[in-house]
Amino acid sequence: MNARSFKRRTLSLLLLAAGLAAGPALAQGDRFPSKAIKILIGFTAGGSTDVPFRVLAENASKILGQPVIIENKPGAGGILPAQMMQSVPADGYTLAQVPLPVFRLPYTQKINWDPATDLQYVIGLAGYSFGLVVPADSPIKTMQEYIAYAKANPGKLSYGTPGALTTLHLTMENIAMQTGITLNHIPYKGNSESLQAVIGNHVMSVADTPGWGPYVEQGRLRLLSTWGDKRSTKFPNAPTLKEVGINLVQTSPFGLVVPKGTDPKIAQQLHDAFKKAMEMPNYKESLAKFDMETYYMDSATYKQYALDTMKTEKVIIEKLGLAK
Repeated sequence: MNARSFKRRTLSLLLLAAGLAAGPALAQGDRFPSKAIKILIGFTAGGSTDVPFRVLAENASKILGQPVIIENKPGAGGILPAQMMQSVPADGYTLAQVPLPVFRLPYTQKINWDPATDLQYVIGLAGYSFGLVVPADSPIKTMQEYIAYAKANPGKLSYGTPGALTTLHLTMENIAMQTGITLNHIPYKGNSESLQAVIGNHVMSVADTPGWGPYVEQGRLRLLSTWGDKRSTKFPNAPTLKEVGINLVQTSPFGLVVPKGTDPKIAQQLHDAFKKAMEMPNYKESLAKFDMETYYMDSATYKQYALDTMKTEKVIIEKLGLAK
């Protein structure tokens, strides 16, 4: 074999070896997903976040051809899944639900990552429903009377929420700021605790997601207002904040992210699968049980929403004097 033939043969072998080395990696990428996918959510099982997510996961598993498993990571206002995205592999097999409190983290805590740049936004899914309730035997019967009582009794009108610096806490303080009143915030560990407190007249009002719904329907609590852009379909007698002169809408949209650096093709595949999953009637029905609706955002729109929300959250936190 002459030198030229030897070089040609060596080059062919090297190219073949490179092809064999690249082949499995490409094939694995083409086969995504080839194992179960996890979705981390920051709230307990059985609640307004968990129940619809389990329906969504079941729908998505049929589309993707692999199990989609929900893992509950409650605590810290729902921010733990986003935090965990900083340490899991960027392979598309672990997603996280991102609620609104994640976007105020840089202003309320010392963290070594940035929600604007260290999360890869996949899809916006839905928004929560919020409302303010008082005991059925409370002398306060309307939102206007609530504000009037607070003005006449500065700092004496108490309200409960699932915790300090939650969306509910900040929204109530925003309401107070807009209406010129001072309220007394009582943080609880969750809505099961706060709702029992308001039913037992240990706190004068509670702001929360519709865990209060059954108690309102039973006549044990009175719903003063809901916080969406339009009236609740389930509780149409309660006015929105805008209807009572408070220029505020709060639906706290949430969606799914993957770790920064995930292959864009995989992120797009996940987006497409979850978009189909969220359009299925059973997912919309599961949201409706909690007076929630779909709130679709594609990846680019969701990323822009995150950037815009971080700006507005910073302004609110600084106005309320709650910045770290």
